[in-house]
Amino acid sequence: MNIHGIEYDSMLNGDGLRAIIWVSGCNHKCPGCQNPQTWDSNSGSPITTDDLNRLFNYLDKGYPSGVTFSGGDPLFPENRSTVLYLCKLLKEKYPNKTIWMYTGYLYDEVKDLEILKYVDVLVDGPFKKDLADVNYHWAGSTNQKVINLHHAAIQNV
Repeated sequence: MNIHGIEYDSMLNGDGLRAIIWVSGCNHKCPGCQNPQTWDSNSGSPITTDDLNRLFNYLDKGYPSGVTFSGGDPLFPENRSTVLYLCKLLKEKYPNKTIWMYTGYLYDEVKDLEILKYVDVLVDGPFKKDLADVNYHWAGSTNQKVINLHHAAIQNV
C-alpha cells in the first residue's frame, strides 16, 4: 500500500493529538476533495518498516490519543488487506489508543468488513461540496456521519 505520509500531533482528524496515515487510492473522486493527489493508488510511496517504527516511537510517548487513517480512502479495495494488518497490529500493541478512519463509503456498504472490528470511530460517506460546513465537527460535509463503533470514551462524538 502506498501512503502520502504520516503526520504527527494532528488535532484535526480525530479526538486528541493523533498520527494521521494518509493512504493512496480512492475511487470516489469527490468534487472539492482536499486531497485529490491521493486518488491514484500508485501515488506516494510504499509504507515501510521505518515508517512503522517512527509511528510506534511516537505512540510509545504516551500522550498521543491514537491513529487516524485518511487519504485517499483506507477502505479502497487495494488498501484493505494492509489497513487490516495495521489496525490489528495497532490494537495489539496499543489497546488503549483509538483508531479513527475516514472513508467515502457509507457504513452500510462496509459494516461487515473485518477491519471495522478494530476501528473505534468511522467517519463515513463521500464529501459533498454543496453540503460542506466548516463548523461540522470531525467531518467536511453534513452528509458524513461520525460513528462511534465501539463506544470508545471520545469527546464530542
